[in-house]
Amino acid sequence: MKSQDRRAAIAAYKEQKTPAGIFAIHCQTDGSVWVGSAPNLDTIENRHWFTLRQGTHPNAALQRVWAAHGEESFSLEILEQLEDDVSDIARPRVLKERLAHWRATLSAQGV
Repeated sequence: MKSQDRRAAIAAYKEQKTPAGIFAIHCQTDGSVWVGSAPNLDTIENRHWFTLRQGTHPNAALQRVWAAHGEESFSLEILEQLEDDVSDIARPRVLKERLAHWRATLSAQGV
């Protein structure tokens, strides 16, 4: 790869917007739902599944249900993705508001 091509590829990577939004973790076996927000939805499932498999998830209730029912009982659903035009300054506030809305709508626990 030429130096100029490499610089262009790096610049394009840095300009990418990460998809922020709200997600839900569902346990199909007992119907439990946990809702959370993430600054990057592309990596959120891997992050939660890794800590759950290791037994080190910060949400003790979610970890207990995972241990009781196993990985095959769980799924992650993207509920809402923020628009790209939301500024970086407003993003945390908007995520917090949308998280509260989805937790109330689904009667869900927080992740």
